[in-house]
Amino acid sequence: MDNLNHEYEYKGLCLNGFAMLFITFILIPLLFALCIVFWSESNPGLAVALTIPLFILFILGCVGYFVQEPNVARVMIFFGKYKGTCKKTGYYWVNPFLSRKRLSLRIRNMDIEPIKVNDKVGNPVLIGMVLVWKIKDTYKVVFDLDSQSLGAQTASVNNAALQNFVRIQSDAALREVTGHFAYDQTDSGNPDELTLRDSGPEINDLLEKKINERLAIAGMEVVEARLNYLAYAPEIAAVMLRRQQASAIISAREQIVEGAVSMVEMALTTLESKGVVALSNDQKASMVGNLLAVLCADEPLTPTLNATV
Repeated sequence: MDNLNHEYEYKGLCLNGFAMLFITFILIPLLFALCIVFWSESNPGLAVALTIPLFILFILGCVGYFVQEPNVARVMIFFGKYKGTCKKTGYYWVNPFLSRKRLSLRIRNMDIEPIKVNDKVGNPVLIGMVLVWKIKDTYKVVFDLDSQSLGAQTASVNNAALQNFVRIQSDAALREVTGHFAYDQTDSGNPDELTLRDSGPEINDLLEKKINERLAIAGMEVVEARLNYLAYAPEIAAVMLRRQQASAIISAREQIVEGAVSMVEMALTTLESKGVVALSNDQKASMVGNLLAVLCADEPLTPTLNATV
């Protein structure tokens, strides 16, 4: 089992800490008292034979204790060999020769600062995200990451090293995903095209997938990844703003013209169907022009009375 390269449960000796305290500080002193009795009864050889191992047991019984909270794990290492991961909560005593590396399995979040990346069409954009992650495989965290950066000689794994690894890999994944999408709709004419601005859920799902692929080698997983900042880079922001404004104006004009044509058509049809007035083609053309001018104008027009009989 020692050759497995993934996490498994610690199956070794793990006793209740309070019971071991009772044994260490009550029973062993009583045994020492018996040794003194043997010594006083002119049996020093037996007394010495019992005293030495009892003293060693007393010393060992005074160490090896640990308190474990929920969502905390300890990786057990016996002289360089992985012996399993203990996730039980409570107060325990284990073999004092076991090295116990403490790992927090609790959820953590990270704010990835906005970075400058070129989108699919080459426009520089500033994009940032919020990342929620946690440790999944304690074996990989301890043994597959650089032991020097993780503090191999300490009782707990260096959280700064983990955060640095997650930050670098998340930054790389964010750059990769951003390069596959345009900031906004392009001139391709495809209304279903995914964009950074309008396709939030799809982009977030892809981000989670890409980051998980990178973090899996180190025993970590992403709970949630979502964009929290998106803007054009300052050098093109003003130009792109004018482009967006122009697109918005054109779209609004299209709707206005479409609505005006529909209203003019309805007016002509109603007049003819009800026999209100008979209009020649020239009169219809004049009426259409006047109505479109009124309906499509930016400002209210001043009506002019035509008194020609």
